[in-house]
Amino acid sequence: MPGRRPPRRSARAVAGTALLAAPLVLTAPGAASAAGPAEPPRGADGAGYLFAYMTGEGLPDGEQVHFALSAGNDPLHYRELNGGEPVLTSDVGEEGVRDPFLVRSPEDGTYYLIATDLRMYGGGDWDEVQRHGSRALIVWESDDLVNWSDERRVEVAPPNAGNVWAPEAHWDAERGRFAVYWASKLYDEDDPGHTGDQHQRMMVATTEDFEEFTGAGVWHDPGHSVIDSTIVEHDGVFHRFTKDERSASGAECGKFITAERSTDLLDRSWDFVADCIGRGTGDSPGIERGEGPTVFASNTEEKWYLLIDEYTGRGYVPFETTDLDSGEWTVSDDYALPEGARHGTVMSVSQQEYSRLEAAWGAEGGQPSA
Repeated sequence: MPGRRPPRRSARAVAGTALLAAPLVLTAPGAASAAGPAEPPRGADGAGYLFAYMTGEGLPDGEQVHFALSAGNDPLHYRELNGGEPVLTSDVGEEGVRDPFLVRSPEDGTYYLIATDLRMYGGGDWDEVQRHGSRALIVWESDDLVNWSDERRVEVAPPNAGNVWAPEAHWDAERGRFAVYWASKLYDEDDPGHTGDQHQRMMVATTEDFEEFTGAGVWHDPGHSVIDSTIVEHDGVFHRFTKDERSASGAECGKFITAERSTDLLDRSWDFVADCIGRGTGDSPGIERGEGPTVFASNTEEKWYLLIDEYTGRGYVPFETTDLDSGEWTVSDDYALPEGARHGTVMSVSQQEYSRLEAAWGAEGGQPSA
């Protein structure tokens, strides 16, 4: 049966000072660990997909972690696990979590789930939580995706930050560490009350264990608000997708997704690929506006999927491409995503992982959508 397992280590959070003026060098490059993964690598060896997501602030349990499992290797059809009830809930910090993100260590096979420390159900104030919100993220860890540690709250943003939103992580093989990135508003030193006008920037820190982090630095700041970055790596190139947070009336591509690429995960200057991703063009349908993108590779062919949360309407809508460098994405023809699914992660899983998840939480809720 699924349950809690004790943490392997005690939490030792280190909140660093923002490196706003200096070049972003958070750790010296070094050789990645020689230790191999505990199970075969994903991609073509995957047997299906695990979807971790929230359903939003409209429900009492919508800001907790929900799981869904794909219909085998079909990346577009899922069934809700645990009868649609949350699989993980947070009782620390703000006692709500948004934007869950799953990642697996290539060194020892540990799974980490990180999320925004935020609860908006019941009438939260969006302006207030960007000025005086949590500067921490919530972390769980597991050896098997079924038995999870107690949640822990780890402060990662500098004291002048107003929030930490939508944390994600990507393994940086060059440095042998995870890069963890999120959005924060940063306020001036002479504005301790955070009363001024500021915009969201993408921040980054690195970690080996999601307990101790380097000091956070600005990773992406185009001079206007950006949030919700997500990354996929292919052939040594990192592809980053970020929400342009400008108003739809004030900027042509405001409230849509921008794509960039780089060969260095911690680079502060990425090459532009495309913007306005998600917006319909001509006969190609799109979404009204979107956020919370999550991107993943197909297990069975050279194709990638980009789910974009149409937060004004349908929730997640899947787009697909066979060429990450093209910047061209089309809405998938046939899909059945979990009901109400919003900002989350899709992760490829092995047959062993798939079977464990199905045995633990798949007895209720019917079969995956066909």
